[in-house]
Amino acid sequence: MAYSPQVEAFRTLHEAGCFVMPNPWDVGSARWLRGQGFKALASTSAGFAFTQGRADQDVPRDMMLAHIAEMVKAVPDLPINADFENGYADTPDGVGANVKLCIATGVAGLSIEDATGRKDEPLYPFDLAVERIRAARRAIDETGSGVVLTARAECFLTGHPDALNEAARRIAAYAEAGADVLYAPGPKTLEQIATIVEAAGGRPVNQLVYGDLGLSVDEIAALGVRRISIGAALARAAWAAFIEATRLIRDEGSFKG
Repeated sequence: MAYSPQVEAFRTLHEAGCFVMPNPWDVGSARWLRGQGFKALASTSAGFAFTQGRADQDVPRDMMLAHIAEMVKAVPDLPINADFENGYADTPDGVGANVKLCIATGVAGLSIEDATGRKDEPLYPFDLAVERIRAARRAIDETGSGVVLTARAECFLTGHPDALNEAARRIAAYAEAGADVLYAPGPKTLEQIATIVEAAGGRPVNQLVYGDLGLSVDEIAALGVRRISIGAALARAAWAAFIEATRLIRDEGSFKG
């Protein structure tokens, strides 16, 4: 089956080697990253939320869809992977319906995470989490788009008491449920990353790099990781510089920032 050039390119990138997929937060940053030669980009829900003066999980679905569509339009020659949160729904049917809306924006890939956004139950129960990925898989297949499905296990970021083992269990199940790429944000050691790669059973793994992980692209690639993303790191860096510059103006009357 023939897919769009962007989907074809994105799927090819996952077939061998390891590539870095940075996360712009607006049109300007997306176009800049394209100019630096990156082969694919991913949206960042947190980075976009900052531009709207909102918390990461306080962006409504339709606002996020409009943002994703704008990003696709800004760099039409590059694959865009959508950070699509939890699919903006709890039920598998809701996830499937919203995945189709996301595909309609022209993305080459999208991620669905298993974090609920609720403090009392930060992760969806295992069986429900797996069914949500199956629903996303069905939705993509029904569109015939070939969009790359990334399944995220949020065990580290939600503070699960046995984060590595639970993430590995979920990653293995998500791979069986039809995810094209597996992603457990949070592992920071070689051993942890290797465990996630093994759990994926040969399917491509995305590694999040934030802060000082202490590993180079080559070192991460040597573990079998196919894709590296950096989440909201670039947006946070930009905002940190902006905040410090405004502090200097306000507090010291200085424009040196």
